[in-house]
Amino acid sequence: MHEIIINNLKAIESKENIKILYACESGSRAWGFPSKDSDYDVRFIYLKDTNWYLKVNYKYQRDVIELPIHDLLDINGWDLRKALGLLRKSNPALLEWFNSPIVYYKEKDFTQMFQSLIQEYYSPKACFYHYSHMAKGNNREYLQGDEVKIKKYF
Repeated sequence: MHEIIINNLKAIESKENIKILYACESGSRAWGFPSKDSDYDVRFIYLKDTNWYLKVNYKYQRDVIELPIHDLLDINGWDLRKALGLLRKSNPALLEWFNSPIVYYKEKDFTQMFQSLIQEYYSPKACFYHYSHMAKGNNREYLQGDEVKIKKYF
């Protein structure tokens, strides 16, 4: 599956005219408890060409790449500028990506610089509020029935 994921990432680079800087597994596989029906949640950060960032209407351009789920592959990526904005807010999903034990690709210099920025901008308080809000929602939506998927507890 690793080779299929790498080939898909290369195809995305070519089709979208981007450079992937970091790609990893997110979700249950990264957490170490996939179920029989778990898909591969591949997440990546990418860079567009310079001209894309210099456009007058830059703010109104799509800054994510989301592919339809296909053959157990759920592949999504965020533009570097979007990722930096989310890092400033201590976005937990982004922080989880950089702690994933399953890394499909990484630009060494980029990864080191980004991890140092994580140290600088990480806010335990922001993450607490995010996870607290998520836990309340999961409790309300998923944990009240007779049968609960173990994934919802995590």
